[in-house]
Amino acid sequence: MIEALRNAFKLPDLRRRMLYTLLILVIFRLASNIPVPGVDRQALAAVFQSATGPGRFLELLNLLSGGAVLNFSVLAAGVYPYVTASLVLQLLLPILPKLEQRIKDEGEEGQRKLNQWTFYLTVPLAALQAFGQAQLFRAAAAGARPILPNFGFGPGQILPTITMLLTMTAGTMFAVWLGELITEQGVGNGLSLIIFGGIVSRVPANLQGIWAQDRLGGVLIFLVITVLTMLFIVFVQDGERRIRVQYGKRVRGMKVYGGGSTYIPLKINTAGMIPLIFAQSILAFPAVIAQFFLNSTNPTVLSIANAAVDYFSGRNPWYAPVYFLAVVGFTYFYTFVMVEQQNLPEMLQKQGGFIPGVRPGIRTEEFILGIYKRITLVGALFLGIVAVLPYIVGLFMQSNQMLIQSSGLLIVVGTVMDTMRQLESQLLMRNYEGFLR
Repeated sequence: MIEALRNAFKLPDLRRRMLYTLLILVIFRLASNIPVPGVDRQALAAVFQSATGPGRFLELLNLLSGGAVLNFSVLAAGVYPYVTASLVLQLLLPILPKLEQRIKDEGEEGQRKLNQWTFYLTVPLAALQAFGQAQLFRAAAAGARPILPNFGFGPGQILPTITMLLTMTAGTMFAVWLGELITEQGVGNGLSLIIFGGIVSRVPANLQGIWAQDRLGGVLIFLVITVLTMLFIVFVQDGERRIRVQYGKRVRGMKVYGGGSTYIPLKINTAGMIPLIFAQSILAFPAVIAQFFLNSTNPTVLSIANAAVDYFSGRNPWYAPVYFLAVVGFTYFYTFVMVEQQNLPEMLQKQGGFIPGVRPGIRTEEFILGIYKRITLVGALFLGIVAVLPYIVGLFMQSNQMLIQSSGLLIVVGTVMDTMRQLESQLLMRNYEGFLR
């Protein structure tokens, strides 16, 4: 791999793309340290030392943002509003068949419109998430020094509040723009690399936290756990079930076409990392709603809100089983949405292919769905175990922080593998030996 990277740097265009990608990631990390206007940094640091309620939930948001929430940065929302918007539209298409057919019929133009709608939906979602985070910070600092002293809609607060919301919304769109630049002019998927940069940037801080609690022995154990988890992820991510497909011979004029056989690779983990993002977003949603009531004067409402934030912050013992079940459920849901969109039986029939021993049409569809049901169970259990691995580790050690959270590790491994494959394709075009065997 090192030799292949050296060869890549020898090629002017690849060297430019790789350096351009590194430059964009550096810019993103620098922007992640720019705080939102009007933030009291000392009060913010004190809130993250809190071990209850909103303080715990802020730790979860900080993990998802790659550390930007710790500084209440202009990029505190990251690119997750864009990811959420993309997922919402992707799930709406099967529900609205006419819209889905229109997108397919228009081809590239339809895809361009879909991307535009995604950007339009990202703006209100980013503003909503910015407002929710600001409310959560206010609730976390209740009774103490305020983090956002000028946030609200009282006299003299409207302009600072609007400024803060616009700044955070612009920060999200700026991060999405940086990701698009990487995709167009760099190497790899831009948005994935932006998320990757945020996750990896937390490694030094996590390493320091593990050292403080478990010393050298803990660091070595977590290094071993991280490496084993990476091997497990790579093994399952590359796993596939191959279905043999036969193509009949076709005679056109004096020539005979087809007649060969191939296979369809069905991925064990078709859904990728999407179920993890879905489960985290859905389980965090009750806490986001509850934080609006953390300043309530009604004792009953305040008690329910505190309980919801405390439960869905990730520290409650029952959170891990619920998280596991949510990941498994979303894996099945998203996998079959993807299978429905692929429509393999119809594609095979149009191309003159068939599965030996299985009738074309409805029988082929039932056969493929039956295989997906079995292999998705493996993929769902895999994602569920990866999701709750920190909680399992926490049962045996003082710290469950890990060098990289296992859900984040799945994103990191997937991003690195995708980037390596793109580099290899560029090298193979120039007759260089690749590093993915």
